[in-house]
Amino acid sequence: MSARLLDLNADLGEGVGDDDALLALVTSANVACGFHAGDETTMLGVARRAAALGVAVGAHVSYRDREGFGRREQHVPAARLAAEVHEQILALEACCREAGTRVRYVKPHGALYTTAARDSGVAAAVCSGVAAFGSLPVLALPGSYLLRAADAAGLGGVAEGFADRGYRPDGSLVARGEPGALLEGADAIAARAVALAGGEIVDADGAPLRLEVRSLCVHGDSPGAVEAAAAARAALERAGVRLEPFAG
Repeated sequence: MSARLLDLNADLGEGVGDDDALLALVTSANVACGFHAGDETTMLGVARRAAALGVAVGAHVSYRDREGFGRREQHVPAARLAAEVHEQILALEACCREAGTRVRYVKPHGALYTTAARDSGVAAAVCSGVAAFGSLPVLALPGSYLLRAADAAGLGGVAEGFADRGYRPDGSLVARGEPGALLEGADAIAARAVALAGGEIVDADGAPLRLEVRSLCVHGDSPGAVEAAAAARAALERAGVRLEPFAG
């Protein structure tokens, strides 16, 4: 494989993983902003550690759903959704400023991510909320409405792949709770990371699927997340992939 540049990200500040260990491995941190998990204390703690390590901080914005960990689809009016996205970015930015860094990008969490991928109205509302803060790039699935909306809003859509999730033939993720939704084992996740870096994986039906991505995610709330992230990083580096944040 020819050398290429990629970002490695993980969801942090959710109170369910080893943030310090993951921050030593990733290049970007998607930080929960209080709507599905986290609070001012966790945001500030992750931001401080990320700043010390040179890890880019992103706002992991969500539906207002702490009880469901942001994984339940909500029907929120567009104006309110945009305002709530903006509110979450502002909350994290305040913590980042205190920690000596800043919010560099946005990634929706859970149900908001998957809904914005397939619903143009939700995608536009998310990007409106981001644009109210400033010009921040948005992580999204390749080919999704969210990726297109970010580009249309002048924010810049950044295609993201998931090293630990299964894919349908259309490039969408296999829903959590369905067979094949989560890859198990550090070796399998590392192999998927290298395949994503090469631009082609195998979908849930066993067929090849082309995906061009700029950032790879390993979920911080999955069992064995640290081991998986370490294995993925080592495998990518062996394959000649250079890892650094996509957002400067």
